[in-house]
Amino acid sequence: MGNKPRGLNAGKKLRQRREQFLYAKKDVKSMKTKAYKKYDPFEGAPLAKAIVLQKYEVEVKQPHSGLRKCIKAQIIKNGRPVSAYAGYGPGCIKKIDEHNVVTLERLGAPQRRAYGDMPGIKFRVVKLNGVAIKEIMAGRKEKPVR
Repeated sequence: MGNKPRGLNAGKKLRQRREQFLYAKKDVKSMKTKAYKKYDPFEGAPLAKAIVLQKYEVEVKQPHSGLRKCIKAQIIKNGRPVSAYAGYGPGCIKKIDEHNVVTLERLGAPQRRAYGDMPGIKFRVVKLNGVAIKEIMAGRKEKPVR
C-alpha cells in the first residue's frame, strides 16, 4: 500500500479508500448490518424474562474443577431456550423452582461466547419472580409465591 492521496482534489479517492477498508476490522460488518441480532436470544435487549424449565449442573473446563449450578429457561418473548448461571452464593439454586419466572442478563463475555470456565453459559439469573435474587439470598426479601 502506498501513501494516502493528499491535496485539494483528493476527497473522492479518500472516500473510496475509506469504503474499501470499512469492514477490515473484526466484527464491524456484524455490527453495521445488525447481523448479531439474528443469533441473539434477547434480540438486542439488555434483560429478558424467562420461564424455568429445568435445573442442572455444569462441569467446568480445565484447569478448574467443580459443578456450577445452572438453569435451562425459555424466553417468553420469542420462545428460545437458553442456559443461565444461577450462582449468587450457596443455596441459590434451591430458591429457584421449575415454572418460576426469572429475569436474565448477559454475563460479561464477548458477543456469542461462553463466560469463563463454564461451557455454553452466556446468561445469569438476576431476578426471581420480579425480586432481585441478591436480596432474597441476603434475607432482606422473601421469594414471592406465584
